[in-house]
Amino acid sequence: MPYTHVPVMLSEVVSLLNCRPGKLYIDGTLGGSGHAGAILENISPDGQLVGIDQDRDAIENAKSVLRRFESRAHFFHANFIQFPEVLSQLNILAVDGILLDLGLSCHQIAASGRGFSFNKDEPLDMRMDTRTGVAAKDLVNTLTEAELSGIFKTYGEERWSKQIARQICRKRQQTVIRSSKQLAEIVAAAIPRSNRRPGFHPATRIFMALRIAVNSELERLEQFMNMIPEYLNPGGRICILTFHSLEDRIVKQRFVRWAKGCTCPPDLPRCACHKKPVIRILTKKGLTPSPREITANPMARSARLRAAEKLAT
Repeated sequence: MPYTHVPVMLSEVVSLLNCRPGKLYIDGTLGGSGHAGAILENISPDGQLVGIDQDRDAIENAKSVLRRFESRAHFFHANFIQFPEVLSQLNILAVDGILLDLGLSCHQIAASGRGFSFNKDEPLDMRMDTRTGVAAKDLVNTLTEAELSGIFKTYGEERWSKQIARQICRKRQQTVIRSSKQLAEIVAAAIPRSNRRPGFHPATRIFMALRIAVNSELERLEQFMNMIPEYLNPGGRICILTFHSLEDRIVKQRFVRWAKGCTCPPDLPRCACHKKPVIRILTKKGLTPSPREITANPMARSARLRAAEKLAT
């Protein structure tokens, strides 16, 4: 099946990245290459893009759909936190813009065969990069009831986390939980019908929480945010699309910290830390998709876009 994914807030991303001819950008999450293609169009004829994705399917797709930009596009099968090593391989010290889209692609849900969807009967894997880490099946079948409940409550904000974890532990005593369909049915059975939201599958939050845990998504985002300023040229932009409140909080708090600079206690008469603002926030409250975009692409409904610009030193 062709790699399909609709880029979210495409025009807003291109505008906030300030895409101009001759500039150099990183797309740390290539996905279906929709954002990458638009960036390359806008930085033509001589701008360059470094494309990174931990999903090999995304890399192979990018090589195909962006073939016409071959001389100006560099693709790497890696996690976005590895971008400093990628830049080092290319002898690049800093870039003019960095984009992260932290959403799950349509391809991963519909055609990856890795158990991201609760509507399919697939091996319960959920790894973005199948070369590393443990699969969702390993977590579901080995973690304690308390550990599973903690994942569901923290990452999925699931109010029925304890009941679901208890039901999983009971079922796995009878048989190993191997497939996405198995897990979805177990979760559904743990939530009373009277407490289910209409039009909302009861396993939605559980699958999201497991995916976040399997891929260490929040920890990697924290690592990434620690590195950004060092690799942006003055005037360079950072744009991050989040789809979860915990992700958005990490990005928002880091932007606020960088924009403030000084970390001294408020009652100190004068600054003693001598830290200066590093960035200018471009999206004070974060941007959300228009109603029209959400109607056309329901997967965009939870998206929030935040952007900042590095200040000249």
